[in-house]
Amino acid sequence: MKAIEPTITGIFPTPIYITQLGRKFSDKENKFIDKNKKNINVNEGNVASKNSYILNSKELINIKKKLNKVIKDYFDKVINTTNSIEPYITQSWINYTEKNQYHHKHSHANSLVSGILYLNADIKTDKIFFFKPGYDLFKPEIKNFNVWNSSTWFFPVDTGKIILFPSSLIHEVQYKQGIDTRVSLSFNVFFKGSIGVEIELTKLIL
Repeated sequence: MKAIEPTITGIFPTPIYITQLGRKFSDKENKFIDKNKKNINVNEGNVASKNSYILNSKELINIKKKLNKVIKDYFDKVINTTNSIEPYITQSWINYTEKNQYHHKHSHANSLVSGILYLNADIKTDKIFFFKPGYDLFKPEIKNFNVWNSSTWFFPVDTGKIILFPSSLIHEVQYKQGIDTRVSLSFNVFFKGSIGVEIELTKLIL
């Protein structure tokens, strides 16, 4: 009798949505991005624009339109609800990370989905790291890392890349290598409308 090969499958995966802006940044957009570096808040490890509603600026109107399309696609494909909801960007800001700077490990509270658009990044050296929720009860020494036994995972990033993920997912940027400034536009997303079912007493209007 032929041996039956075991099957390993995954359930309840964490969605990491990755796409591209699909065009170069305009001169007007680049000038605005550079200008905001002069008005910053100091983070743990790097700096960010004081303007935390940066996508409301007229200079970034076309970028915001693209991001709204990407967000809608995420909601359609990942959340895929019959409820009448409309996602919208709450806050948005620009991060500037120089050589040997970093962005501390964190998640985004009061948000459902978070995203990053890379305004300047080098795919050879720039990465974003994500961390598995919870903790490992047992921690054997790993021979070969894979999606099942890893507690962290990274994705290389380059200029124009867009990444969306659940806001509760912990992530970080390790120490910046290379000579260029890594520049990223981060944003949080919530939704308005109604969810749940009235007859089941789960109706919530937002």
